[in-house]
Amino acid sequence: MMDILVIEDDLRVSELIKRGLEEQGFSATVAYDGVMGKKLALQHPYELIITDIILPKMDGLELCKQLREANLEIPIIMLTALGTTDDKLEGFDAGADDYLVKPFEIRELMARIRVLLKRQSKTPQTYSNVLKYDELELNLQNKTVKRGEVDIDLTPKEFKLLEYLLQNPERVLSRTEIAEKVWDTHFDTGTNFIDVYINYLRKKIDKSFEKKLIHTKSGMGFILKSDL
Repeated sequence: MMDILVIEDDLRVSELIKRGLEEQGFSATVAYDGVMGKKLALQHPYELIITDIILPKMDGLELCKQLREANLEIPIIMLTALGTTDDKLEGFDAGADDYLVKPFEIRELMARIRVLLKRQSKTPQTYSNVLKYDELELNLQNKTVKRGEVDIDLTPKEFKLLEYLLQNPERVLSRTEIAEKVWDTHFDTGTNFIDVYINYLRKKIDKSFEKKLIHTKSGMGFILKSDL
């Protein structure tokens, strides 16, 4: 039985989620503050974490950041009443895999859980721990990025986006494809999230270098290429 950690201080919401998970055949453990949630997450092999953002002792954003810094790679879904684009970007930057705005239907939460667990269970691709293109290098094991001799600091989502670009060099990637592969199919492709993250990467990967590697193909998408 898959065990899921729920970190939610609202008793009504936590019981609703716990009951919904158990009805779907999952086992659910509930923590009511961020500190206890972190302790449990690091002590037990959960399949997935569901966490509120506004929590006692440690908020969900800081909790997510600390779990990712501890190299915990399991899927994390954030729940919050804050639903602006900036709020969602902040959640993704902290390392969340998905973001669900309250109030939500338990059916939608279950659907998103299944998507993330399915992705997690897929057989890993057999590529090297180091992805290279031109002078750009990404180390999957150490979670580091370098361009030439310059170390580049990326957020978790920026790292995943660059990883996908490096897996598909010199190929035009549409916004829809990037959304499906990096954020999963439920990602709202009507927003400008993809463009925002591409711009984040450009500032870190290209801005300080004469040669530009990330290019826009008008009406088509983006491409990682050393020359156009």
